[in-house]
Amino acid sequence: MPTILDKVVYTARAHTTGGREGSSRSDDGMLDVKLSPPKAMGGSGAATNPEQLFAAGYSACFMGALKHVAGMKKVAVPADAAIDAEVDIGPIPAGFGIAARLNVSLPGLDRAVAQDLVDTAHQVCPYSNATRGNIEVTITVI
Repeated sequence: MPTILDKVVYTARAHTTGGREGSSRSDDGMLDVKLSPPKAMGGSGAATNPEQLFAAGYSACFMGALKHVAGMKKVAVPADAAIDAEVDIGPIPAGFGIAARLNVSLPGLDRAVAQDLVDTAHQVCPYSNATRGNIEVTITVI
C-alpha cells in the first residue's frame, strides 16, 4: 500500500536530459550535474551517476531523521556523527535493481543508545519509508 502524504511541505524539481550520459539540473539551479555511467558499467566515469546521488540523498536524509529522533529523545548527536552510504546496482529478473547500505558512526554514544536512535530513524526517514519492502537496505552502527 503506497504512502499518502498528509500535506506536501516541499517539492524538489529536476530536469534531466540524456539519461545516464546526460545532465540534471534543479529548478532553482542549486543542483547542476553532468551524468556518466561508472567505469564498472562500461562508462567513462567522468561524472557522477544516479547511484552516487541516491547514496548522498539517502545518507543526508537519514542523518536528518537521526537528528530529529535524537532531539525527541533528548540525546545529543555527536558533532562528528557521519554516515557512509553504499548503493549497489545489478541485474534482477525484471531488469536492474539496487541495494543500499548505511554505516552510521555516532562516536562517544553508548552503543545501545546509538542503535535505538538508528532503529527509530529508520522508521521516520522518508528514504527508508520509500525503500522498505522494495530493496535490500542494511543499516549498521559502526
